[in-house]
Order: sequence, then C-alpha cells, then structure tokens
Amino acid sequence: MEGILIWLIVGGIAGWLAGLIVKGGGQGILINIVVGIVGAVIGGWLFGQLGVAIGTGILNSIVTAVIGAVILLLIIGMIRGKR
Repeated sequence: MEGILIWLIVGGIAGWLAGLIVKGGGQGILINIVVGIVGAVIGGWLFGQLGVAIGTGILNSIVTAVIGAVILLLIIGMIRGKR
C-alpha cells in the first residue's frame, strides 16, 4: 500500500512540474498523476536504454518522471497540433 501511495505522490508532482514546463500550468490532479506515472515509465525506459543514472532515491524518481512526462506532453502536443 505504501508503494502505491509513493507512486501517486511522485506521479502527481512529476505531472504538475511537467505541465508547468510544457504548457505553463497543471492539468488537474488526476491528469497530473496519470501523466507523471506514464512519464516515469517513459523516463525509466529511456534512461535505461541510454545507460544514464541520475542518482538514487525519491529525487531520482521525480526527475526521471518529470523528464518522461515532458517528453509525453510534447508528443501529445505534436499529435494534437497536426489535426
């Protein structure tokens, strides 16, 4: 149960920060959590492929999730812009 709570907190923080970076504001707590968790998966995969390790602990998780979430939001923005 504690692990799920940490995922939700890290996802919320990462999604909110990514929203600030990409669009200038967050999208709401539920969307921020989803974007942050998906971003963590993307960032973890990307850093694993590149052999990059930022560090350990919660800060590493947040930074990785933010970078992945920013990438996700940029991709979504490009797809929406092409309509």
